[in-house]
Amino acid sequence: MIKAIFWDNDGILVNTEHLYLEANRHIFKRFDIDITMEIFIEYSLVRGQSIFEFIEAKGYDSNYIEKLRLERDDYFAGLLKNNNKSLLIEGVPDTLEKLHERFLMAVVTSTRKRHFDIIHEHTGIVQNFDFILTAENFENSKPHPEPYLKAFEKSGFKKSECLVVEDTERGLQAATAAGLKCVIIPNELTKSGKFLNAWKILEKVSDMEDIFLSQPQVFIEAK
Repeated sequence: MIKAIFWDNDGILVNTEHLYLEANRHIFKRFDIDITMEIFIEYSLVRGQSIFEFIEAKGYDSNYIEKLRLERDDYFAGLLKNNNKSLLIEGVPDTLEKLHERFLMAVVTSTRKRHFDIIHEHTGIVQNFDFILTAENFENSKPHPEPYLKAFEKSGFKKSECLVVEDTERGLQAATAAGLKCVIIPNELTKSGKFLNAWKILEKVSDMEDIFLSQPQVFIEAK
């Protein structure tokens, strides 16, 4: 029986990936590097690798690259502030409120706390979570299992009683490596992903109600 649900943030609860892509493009254009949507998806959403590898390959030192990362993060924060009243994915608030009545719930995200707080300044959904783990809470980001192992340990439940909700291949890899079942809810950026180890693949967040609130199950078999 599932007793705890661990939610990814970006792409599951809020639509922010397009802004993160824009922030990276803002930095990379000065190097005449075109970060296409395909590159962004492959590096950030599938592999979980830094696209700053493209700049490293040009021979720039680590200190300079770190300055670029900070500049990117500042630019991303500005984009979030200008758009944070329209980031929430449809159906999320109602589903979270209903599920939180029955389950321990947490957010497990590679997003930095600074950005997470800006994102959720107006969403009104944070109260539905018993705890939140952001990038500062672990040394290794997804697809490493550490984020979900920490969530599992903090929950106090057995692994068989915990469920992860993700939208990316790297998130699924992190969950399965941690020994946890994972529901995948693909979005426009991740719908072509390979989710062979997913427990279920759903079409939208509200389908979680059909599974866990005693309604007929709605899911797509993993392919």
